Amino acid sequence: MKKVVLAYSGGLDTTFCALHLSKDLGYEVHAVLINTGGFSPEELNETETRANSLGISSFTILDVTKTYYQEVIKFLVFGNVLKNQTYPLSVSAERILQAKTLAEYAKKIGAKCVAHGSTGAGNDQVRFDMIFQTIVPDIEIITPIRDLKLSREAEIEYLKKHGVSMNFEKAAYSINKGIWGTSVGGKETLTSSQTLPEAAWPTPATKTNSEEISLTFEKGELIGVNDKKYENSVDAILKVNELAAPYGIGRDIHVGDTIIGIKGRVGFEAAAPLIIIKSHQLLEKHTLTKWQTFWKNQISEFYGNHLHEGHYLDPVMRNLEAFLADSQEFVSGKVKVSLHPYRFQLIGIESEHDLMASKFGSYGEMNKGYTAEDVKGFTRILGNQTAIFHQVNKSDNEN
Repeated sequence: MKKVVLAYSGGLDTTFCALHLSKDLGYEVHAVLINTGGFSPEELNETETRANSLGISSFTILDVTKTYYQEVIKFLVFGNVLKNQTYPLSVSAERILQAKTLAEYAKKIGAKCVAHGSTGAGNDQVRFDMIFQTIVPDIEIITPIRDLKLSREAEIEYLKKHGVSMNFEKAAYSINKGIWGTSVGGKETLTSSQTLPEAAWPTPATKTNSEEISLTFEKGELIGVNDKKYENSVDAILKVNELAAPYGIGRDIHVGDTIIGIKGRVGFEAAAPLIIIKSHQLLEKHTLTKWQTFWKNQISEFYGNHLHEGHYLDPVMRNLEAFLADSQEFVSGKVKVSLHPYRFQLIGIESEHDLMASKFGSYGEMNKGYTAEDVKGFTRILGNQTAIFHQVNKSDNEN
């Protein structure tokens, strides 16, 4: 029997793949759940029980949450990366590390095949395949959902026929959970006009009051929440999500251009990522120079798009990460945020590196670093080239 390592999440697609590969195709299936911070212990136990009921050879959980933060999320924060100014790359970012981890596991156990449950109409198929063909170029890639062109309804019918027990009503929605957000896809996101119903969102909106929280950053990394310092940023991110997600904060639907050239919609729930990115960006506005901000914006846009489209292993990404990390030397301080039902508000920052320090002057009121005559001379020089252009061309027109 051929060994195949299956990227397994316990959802509809990967449950179908596990059963189909073992029962129908006769593979020795080694299912691997790569945890990027989105599963509770109860969910992991439930997933393991279901996986083992499908006739597979082994089930393994690999927790890569801290690696995920160090190798990917950290740079998304440094870059304030939001795809189309909306989406924090909740799924595309984790897929990269999941594919990389799966490829390394396949090499470890000597598997000749890897499999994933991506469809033929999304981005994930490209991300997985690109990583696999780079790290394990000689391995066979099996994609049952894509190859068989299956609908979710067909998968449900197949699993019911084989006596698989799961919440098929919930399975009508494709949900991917990780520390950097949860994506939600369903029949509504296949349209251009409908939104997701309340029941489709993984976290119920239960908080109705308002509260103020503070986020503490050190060299661009979140290290504290409400004046409590955490040993690692993963725990700090989880704390922000714990406080903010019950407000319904971070829910949205992203519309984007897919890698394969079609438009796509996906719902997502990302309270912590959005609050952290916007808080970090506000702190940068106070601590970076104009040209640092300008070049960071250009680089971050490219970095986010390149990551989103599966090019994580391109060496240029390491070059850009070096720039992003270097830009964070003075991005330290505290950001105050007010949480409300379905929204949040940035209040302000405190930082010893704040370039708005009042000893240099107050914008729109008074200056302390130059005289009125200095400004007159500066303005004349600053506008000199434009003035010359108009004088020269005016003279030519008159002649």
